[in-house]
Amino acid sequence: MIKSELSQLYLPTLGIDKPQEGPNREDGVQANKLASQDRAFHDWYRFVLSFPPHLVRSYIQDFGLDHRHAILDPFCGTGTTLVESRLCGLRAFGLEVVPFPHFASSVKVDWSVDPDLLASATREVARTALEILRSQGIDDNRPYSQGTEPVPLRTLAPEATQLLITHSISPLPLHKTLVLLDCLREHADAPYYRHGLLALGKALVASIGNLRFGPEVGVGRPKQDVPVVAAWLSEIHKMVNDLHLIAGQSYPRSDVYLADARQITRVLEPGSVDAVITSPPYPNEKDYSRTTRLESVVLGFVNSKAELRQFKKQAVRSNTRSVYTDDEDDEWVANHTEIQSIANEIERRRVELGKTSGFEKQYGRVTRLYFGGMARHLAELRAILRAGARLAYVVGDQASYLGVMIRTGQLLASIAQQLGYELLRIDLFRTRFATATKEELREEVVVLRWPG
Repeated sequence: MIKSELSQLYLPTLGIDKPQEGPNREDGVQANKLASQDRAFHDWYRFVLSFPPHLVRSYIQDFGLDHRHAILDPFCGTGTTLVESRLCGLRAFGLEVVPFPHFASSVKVDWSVDPDLLASATREVARTALEILRSQGIDDNRPYSQGTEPVPLRTLAPEATQLLITHSISPLPLHKTLVLLDCLREHADAPYYRHGLLALGKALVASIGNLRFGPEVGVGRPKQDVPVVAAWLSEIHKMVNDLHLIAGQSYPRSDVYLADARQITRVLEPGSVDAVITSPPYPNEKDYSRTTRLESVVLGFVNSKAELRQFKKQAVRSNTRSVYTDDEDDEWVANHTEIQSIANEIERRRVELGKTSGFEKQYGRVTRLYFGGMARHLAELRAILRAGARLAYVVGDQASYLGVMIRTGQLLASIAQQLGYELLRIDLFRTRFATATKEELREEVVVLRWPG
């Protein structure tokens, strides 16, 4: 399938005539669902709650972007905007502070690897791993017998183990994963290595580990044993098929930086960006680093609490587990009356309800820090935008801090206007039912213009 055919496949699926009415007025689940025709490249690895490719396409179309333009996602996560921009023929930049999502994004836009080499080389890696496991009395394709004397199983280092969500992976699948990982690392200098590593990260989340995903990441029923090598090769197979789709085609370059969205000018040149399509963290008490904790730790992207703390400090503060005593982003919104009023109401409610834990005492402060961090980001962003640049920020209302409603989109729009941006409109993307408050919360797209 050539690039023009990919475009023809994508464009009829938009279902969007008037973005000002909201780019997909379906129910919340369907609006955020990954369509079957969008799985190529996107499905190599993806946050469960990532925004969908069709949303990116709708704003590329609405903003009138083409091959002459460069697009930025300063909170790129697992690369939805970057992949979709590249498929649409746009130069793209991404920033991400969490190491494994940054790695995933960079691999998902690397289409230079020979798919036949990827297939043949990973089969050899798999063969080696299976032979090692068989020598240990383990058949990866058959459940380990309850009555069999277990082999000494490999584990992670104690400090790394402490970082894992408890019971997120069972001992035998972990052992088999580490054996496979060692075999793959023998090829660390090969052009297919990074793709193989990402495929293992996807397999860990999708089938090897015990994680389950709802509104929060949690642990489901433990799997005593599960095929590991076959699960990995299944993910490799998807990559090979996708790479064959675009063989011989040329696409614009995409660059992904491990960097803080509040310090964009450290990595991008002034006046280099025509548009922004992104979804920053929400002020919702979710620790986004937990979403990728299993694959980050098992594959060696984070090995200690010190490393975890280091990249958390480079992120916009969206939850109390990422607040530090020397944080100062709240100064950016010290004179914003509505944000100060919300933070004060959260603190008043905390005292009224007798909530005294350390985390609960931070609820008011993290609200100020979150919006201050976003203000700092938008202020920094101005230098790298070209005059007339369009921006789309996907954000959601929240009521997680003791039931105090935070209209994130409206507040972000207000901050942007104070910094010189023009507010074009706020689109409704979808609504989400909050089980805690029994309310329908709006997820919106704040559409801005930078006049220059």
